Amino acid sequence: MEVIEFFWYGCPHCYAIESSVNAWIKSKPADVVFKRVPTYNESWAPMVTLYYTLEAMGVLDQYHQKVFDAIHKDHVNLNNAKKRDEWLKANGIDPAKYAEVEKSFSVVTNVNRAKQLTQSYKVDAVPRFFVNGKYWTSADQAGGEDKLLLVVNQMIAQARKEKS
Repeated sequence: MEVIEFFWYGCPHCYAIESSVNAWIKSKPADVVFKRVPTYNESWAPMVTLYYTLEAMGVLDQYHQKVFDAIHKDHVNLNNAKKRDEWLKANGIDPAKYAEVEKSFSVVTNVNRAKQLTQSYKVDAVPRFFVNGKYWTSADQAGGEDKLLLVVNQMIAQARKEKS
């Protein structure tokens, strides 16, 4: 069973549900594989690259929330390379090492994959959750951010029913 969350670091709704998503991840059923995919469009590309570069550096878990906080609490424009590098340095990440990893095969491949997934899933708004590539929901569709993960759980149950 697969659950994919499409998100964007700049999205206030994605930021608002992040703690709920993290709590859900800790309590999700054992057979559910959860994946985050940063939603790709040209203007959001730097944030997609940031996500996958932090992942390739092995520090995504440590910095994922910090990226959200930098954007939404501290109002840092991480799309701007100079501001991003200042933020990286202030957070103990060597900007030169970041620049090196950013151009790596794995990061470029993952960014391209995010672009393909965004297109093939027809993601036009975030946050958006998909279960087994068949069912999807958004905060609007679920009736609010607070109901979003309840609907995800219902979609998981529905997918299980169909499977058996």
